[in-house]
Amino acid sequence: MPVGIGDLPPTALREINGPKVRPSEYGDETVTDTSIPRTEQSADSETGPIVANGAEGPDETDTETEAGPREKKAPAESELFRQSEIAADYVEGLLDILDYDGDIDELVSGGRPMVEVVGGRLQSLVGQRGATLEALQELARLAVFRQTGTPSRLLLDVGGYRANRRKELAAVAKNAVEKVKEYGEAVRLEPMSAFERKCVHDVVNAATGVQSESEGVEPNRRIVVRPAD
Repeated sequence: MPVGIGDLPPTALREINGPKVRPSEYGDETVTDTSIPRTEQSADSETGPIVANGAEGPDETDTETEAGPREKKAPAESELFRQSEIAADYVEGLLDILDYDGDIDELVSGGRPMVEVVGGRLQSLVGQRGATLEALQELARLAVFRQTGTPSRLLLDVGGYRANRRKELAAVAKNAVEKVKEYGEAVRLEPMSAFERKCVHDVVNAATGVQSESEGVEPNRRIVVRPAD
């Protein structure tokens, strides 16, 4: 039976000594669905999936826009940490229902709330190509939205999957860049999630003589790496 947010048992309150903050290991996951030279790149607007009651929240979801940057008031660090706490409570309740053991760490990383779950027998929470993890992340964001009324850019990781996947995708992107430079022809990569496409765009953006863009629609949206114009 699917587990809803309201079905979870109440969890014990944590004793908090203050927010934990560290430099981002993942970078800013907000995706701009293109890669262009750094000197020409502008801050794109962020949009995301409908979170609840028709409210749209910023996400890793790719966007393409020609509009200029929008000024946003960054959430306070305490507010971000509260979001991570809410999400951690939700994930903790879910683990209790599933009878899974895991250590849960809530923090603020790279200017966004984050929850990390570490432990054995957690692979099923990641799923094939991280599909289950992405779904759980959306549920955790919904839990935050339900309590705060504010869309969240929460990042959920289980067993270090995202960090490991980022390394794998960096190798894929570098290989594509080398092929484009050697043969002068575009290289189309396999379909990827928004998080995965962002990882590839970052690597291509750091290289010279090449650029990348996304094509297609979910779940078959993919990156094309081609010579720079």
